[in-house]
Amino acid sequence: MGRYLLDTHAAIWFLMGDDKLSDTARRIIGDNSNAVYVSVASAWELAIKIGIGKLRFPGNTAGFTRMAQDNNMIILPIETAHLTVLEGLPFHHRDPFDRLIAAAAVAEKMTLITADEHIMRYGVPLVW
Repeated sequence: MGRYLLDTHAAIWFLMGDDKLSDTARRIIGDNSNAVYVSVASAWELAIKIGIGKLRFPGNTAGFTRMAQDNNMIILPIETAHLTVLEGLPFHHRDPFDRLIAAAAVAEKMTLITADEHIMRYGVPLVW
């Protein structure tokens, strides 16, 4: 059993059945023996993008959260330990949500599921 944290795009692609998600990521997320997490930072990012008209998601942010939980994903709150790690991260990535998700993966000792090349530069264990 592994512990995995989904980057926002990976969560959206899985929930929407998008072919952009790698087969490896789809298999890991769909394996109920794994603990799969989605950061509340992803829901926050989604809420902002929906609010400015940059993204559409069925049921908006509440629908995202509900679909994640219906797919056995655990919503990971933002913890002080995540922020402590975030303070020390170099600025390889300017996106505050991706930086927070990477910091959470480091703090929680999780493998991050992402296709984002910038996050890969943080040395976080990754799968794609």
